[in-house]
Amino acid sequence: MFTRIDKLAIELPEPKYADANAAAAVQELLGGRFGEMSTLNNYLFQSFNFRQKKKLKPFYDLIASIAAEEFGHVELVSTAINLCLTGSTHPGDPDIAPMRNAVDKRNTYHFIATAQTAFPGDSMGKAWTGDYVFSSGNLILDLLHNFFLECGARANKMRVYEMTDHPVAREMVGYLLVRGGVHIVAYAKALEVATGVDVTKMLPIPNLDNKKFDIARKFEEQGVHRRLYTFSDKYYKDIAQIWKGTHPLDGQPLEVIEGIPQGGPVPELEEIPEAFAPGVSAEDFFEIAKRLQRSAGL
Repeated sequence: MFTRIDKLAIELPEPKYADANAAAAVQELLGGRFGEMSTLNNYLFQSFNFRQKKKLKPFYDLIASIAAEEFGHVELVSTAINLCLTGSTHPGDPDIAPMRNAVDKRNTYHFIATAQTAFPGDSMGKAWTGDYVFSSGNLILDLLHNFFLECGARANKMRVYEMTDHPVAREMVGYLLVRGGVHIVAYAKALEVATGVDVTKMLPIPNLDNKKFDIARKFEEQGVHRRLYTFSDKYYKDIAQIWKGTHPLDGQPLEVIEGIPQGGPVPELEEIPEAFAPGVSAEDFFEIAKRLQRSAGL
């Protein structure tokens, strides 16, 4: 079972301007083949389907704890998309076409179907599919696939980082470059434990140090690249049998954190009257409040 915490993995900056085309590009990091929905569901189903959990517990704990982190990454990317879209249109009488600017944006689906918010699809509007999930039942094959998946995700993040300088998008991508790097190293170490092959000698893939990216460098200076979280105060502690020693790139000691990152506040999305979202007027709000009071016996 999962416990939900009303925080983001990190605090995202308040958007100063809208960039709908940046949001369209960031969609790839959510619903593309190598997006966060794919990493989440790959590890989620591998953890559900894992055979001999007790015998191979450190490997199960690793996949299960990373799966839990990926839930937060899906939320973080979705929130970044929402913030990039904030302010894209303006309120007005329907006859003046207040959402006219939307027809010139690369992904009109954001405006027509989701009221300027994220959707489970890629940068070209293709819906995410369960075909992206790989759960073979073979531990080594699944670990190797996960290593490859994280490397592909890293490549896409680097490219999106270079496609937009929107502060919200870059803060999110910079952080996930670092956390994705943690997962790459973790799966590489798991493969070394399982097979004796030092996969970390191939890192980083693609071969560009995170420190080349200003935002990623900030998070690495905070030690974010050395920490792996259990996302539980009681379970999954055996990741310490894999996540140990030093980081292959800078030689700093690796650290297992029992629990979760500190996190940051979840932004409040304001109403968009021109998109009829959330579609609750001031009068409706007061009537809803009265109903809630009556149901509570007040």
